[in-house]
Amino acid sequence: MAAVSQALIDFANHHRQQAAPGIEVVVTPRYQASIQPDFPIAGPNSVGWIRCSATDAGEVIREARAIFASHHLAFMWTVDPEAEPPDFADHLAKHGVQPDPHGAEARVMVMSIDATVESPPIKGLEIRDALADLDTFRLADGAAVEAFEADMPVESPGSIAMQERRRLNFRAQGNRYLLLAMVDGEPAGAAGMGLYPPAAAILQGGAVRPKFRGRGIYRALVAARQEIARRAGVDGLTVWGGDMSAPILAGLGFEKVGWRRFYVDNSTAR
Repeated sequence: MAAVSQALIDFANHHRQQAAPGIEVVVTPRYQASIQPDFPIAGPNSVGWIRCSATDAGEVIREARAIFASHHLAFMWTVDPEAEPPDFADHLAKHGVQPDPHGAEARVMVMSIDATVESPPIKGLEIRDALADLDTFRLADGAAVEAFEADMPVESPGSIAMQERRRLNFRAQGNRYLLLAMVDGEPAGAAGMGLYPPAAAILQGGAVRPKFRGRGIYRALVAARQEIARRAGVDGLTVWGGDMSAPILAGLGFEKVGWRRFYVDNSTAR
């Protein structure tokens, strides 16, 4: 197994979201908030890097909630090993915020770019650039929504326009990729990635529809993204692996170097 560098581990544990097209970032000494109005689910909308005193925890919760309430968006509290106070989750519980029922913890995982992930032979597999056009983007979105059992807006002209804005914003960011796996002409899975050369590539949102699981499609999407990242000259790959994906990623050679815990706050979605 190819050794990972300390620089890659540090990037995986400490990289912070930056403002970009479609992404507003609010940075304070006590927390950082990421707001994506055109991606109205908790996760993309989140608060992390919490560094405050125990006496200030309630104020931080109220302040962050005010940010998302102005957009009528639910959001995710993301707690890392260095969060202060260490019992911040207890403060969240006092305000009615509970762990994410879809996955309360993820492993921060890394793999050297020198490691090899072979794409398995899958009959009928085609991997497309999902940012190429709106129709392909919507197919990728639909596959991810089904795979993650996510709650997305009901299809309407407004929600379709929101998807197009997201697609164009991804393209404008210049470092984002979204791949759609098709099998015999049917959407099977989707996976995203952000490139941050020379440090790393961040794998995002790898998902396979239930009817296509067990065929190696997830692995094929990792291999495809690794090849793009290798051409970009990054040091390695990093990803947050949940209950379903972490065992697969470990089998591919990813190593755990940290963790994140997630708490859903729906109080601001009204």
